[in-house]
Amino acid sequence: MPSVRAVLSVPLILAGCATGAADPVVVEPTQALTPGDHTFTVGHEGRTRSYLVHVPTDVASGEALPVVLAFHGGGGNATQFKESSGLDAVAEREGVLAVYPDGTGLAGVHTWNAGPRCCGSARDQNVDDVGFVRAVVADLAARTPVDAGRIFATGHSNGGGMSYRLAHDAADLVAAVAPVGGAAMGPVDATAEPVPLLHIHSVDDPRALYDGGLGPPFPMTNHRVEHRAVPEVLAERADLNRCGGPPDVAETIPAATLGRDAGHWAERLVWPGCAAPLEHWRLHGPGHGWPGHRQNRAREQIVGPSTLILSAADEAWRFFAAVTGAG
Repeated sequence: MPSVRAVLSVPLILAGCATGAADPVVVEPTQALTPGDHTFTVGHEGRTRSYLVHVPTDVASGEALPVVLAFHGGGGNATQFKESSGLDAVAEREGVLAVYPDGTGLAGVHTWNAGPRCCGSARDQNVDDVGFVRAVVADLAARTPVDAGRIFATGHSNGGGMSYRLAHDAADLVAAVAPVGGAAMGPVDATAEPVPLLHIHSVDDPRALYDGGLGPPFPMTNHRVEHRAVPEVLAERADLNRCGGPPDVAETIPAATLGRDAGHWAERLVWPGCAAPLEHWRLHGPGHGWPGHRQNRAREQIVGPSTLILSAADEAWRFFAAVTGAG
């Protein structure tokens, strides 16, 4: 398990990222943010970019809080993901800052540069999204006390790929990641630091293909993604995290028998003896949606069945708390 780093308080120094690195940023929070929802902007690479924050209600004033960075899927935006992910509820229950950065693009249709395979204009323009995330954390820590040892990342689809990229390119920043319905978009550098990782994915995902291959076009575009196979990605991660062997099935959710979840089931795989914990919720039956959020029938025609047998938000936090003692 990685050691818990110091609280981001007075002063904070964050180094620039490896790509387009800037001078270290020193920030000093003068007060804590008030409970509720906030929208902030940061300048990065000549763009004015935004992020949303949900501050929980029942926390001590000035207390340094863990942070969950939550990355929307490709073609989405921060507002949509905030409304659908269930992470605000986790923030309220667990005393966490839920932070929703916004990708780049036009008319609220935003993507992340998750690596050489994905996605959209962010990838094509080589947007420095790792540097943007560092800027978001620095800006947030200038506004409210943040626990630097408990900064986590999760995301859906393209946002899941962005979580993988942070684990690879910003292991000094994130204590653990939980990508959902999106795999790493580039090969693992064997010299990268091990980072605790929980991957949530359905074997029946019709868009982010579990076994890899060329996915279908994005709606209303010709953009397609060549996906890496999830088992291949996790095997690489097991080597990087120095795990001691193949995974064991630690938990099973039996198949639902009624309603829209009928036939859906899941199993949680845990790799043994890892230097940094590695887990995988392997779902059977659901499609590409965020587990725990019920989508309408029209949306399901595009992304496959949604499911409530598992809450991705709750499972991400369970994992984060377990590996860092954040609970």
